[in-house]
Amino acid sequence: MDFALTAEQSAIQDAVASWTSRELAPGAAQRDKLACFDPGLYLQCARDLAITRLPFAPHHGGLGAGMLETSLAIEEVARHDQSLAVTLMVSMAAGLMLAEHGSADQIASYLPDLVAGTAIGAVAGTEPQAGSWTAGYRTRARAVSEGWQLDGEKAFITNAGTPITSVVLVCALTGEADTGSQMTMFAVPSDAQGMQYGAPYDKLGWRSSETRPIFLDGVRLPGDAVVGVIGHGRHLVHSAFKVGRILISAMAVGMAQACLDHALRYARERMAFDQPIGKMQLVQKAVADIAVRVETSRLMVRRAAWMRDAGKLDDGFLSMTKYHCTEIASECADMAIQVHGGLGYLNECPPARHWRDGRVLRIGDGTSEVQIGLIARSLGL
Repeated sequence: MDFALTAEQSAIQDAVASWTSRELAPGAAQRDKLACFDPGLYLQCARDLAITRLPFAPHHGGLGAGMLETSLAIEEVARHDQSLAVTLMVSMAAGLMLAEHGSADQIASYLPDLVAGTAIGAVAGTEPQAGSWTAGYRTRARAVSEGWQLDGEKAFITNAGTPITSVVLVCALTGEADTGSQMTMFAVPSDAQGMQYGAPYDKLGWRSSETRPIFLDGVRLPGDAVVGVIGHGRHLVHSAFKVGRILISAMAVGMAQACLDHALRYARERMAFDQPIGKMQLVQKAVADIAVRVETSRLMVRRAAWMRDAGKLDDGFLSMTKYHCTEIASECADMAIQVHGGLGYLNECPPARHWRDGRVLRIGDGTSEVQIGLIARSLGL
């Protein structure tokens, strides 16, 4: 069993770490304060690092890397800017859904720009009354003479309504509402007539990512707008969840590592009782506890990514990974704030931003409570 990264994997990690330290870290606090998505930063990241190309096959313009390499890159981005990391993650998940299930026309229309990082995609599953409970969706797609008509409302949709969003993958009922089995995924152009975007949410964290509600009022689509097979939309949503849970766990590791970075730096610099506070055993324990949590979480993410690349992904272990990593990230942020004392309570202190960003990790792509239920099911309960 070899835990070492290959030379290529290390090169990807080092390149992203260097770029993010130089380009992301200096402006992260200001972007959070402004709470505004920066399309130029996304385009620059894609241009300079080609992260958006990593998980896609060469014949789609990608680099043919695996989920392990992709998770390494996302971890390093999330170490400095959770908002950019989630924007990348969601767009790549949308692109992978099209690459794996989209028609030739859909792939030709949307995938090249998503892979190149000159456009972004969104996945619209969640609704005001239903998130992880996908069987509770009410948005409906009705067959009409020229194709389909979509009506309904989606909530908390990342990447919706940005200037560079090209496609929204919308999951809608095409069967009975109480079965949850007759849902279909549709590729909807971002400028489709009848699709309106609400104002961006005023969020606790991930403030420089774009998150909006979507209102679908008589959106007309051609018959070939269906992604995959009619009635299989719920399966596609859950497939996207699996990608999302690996990458959101990687984001959690990046955030936990950032908390360790800041706690270590402060423990070495802050003087109290004529010595650095890092000499005090209780501060040492807090920093050591963060370090242990970072390493255990990182091992779980790398195993989950490796399992997906090997075609051996286990849903129970994936839920363990998502549950453990995201819960631990919040703990690390809380401990880093404690190490910083009163300074940690100020918004100018990076761990305060990480604490706010980390709170949603335990909600998105399946709440911690959902993960606990899935873990229990995998154990036969």
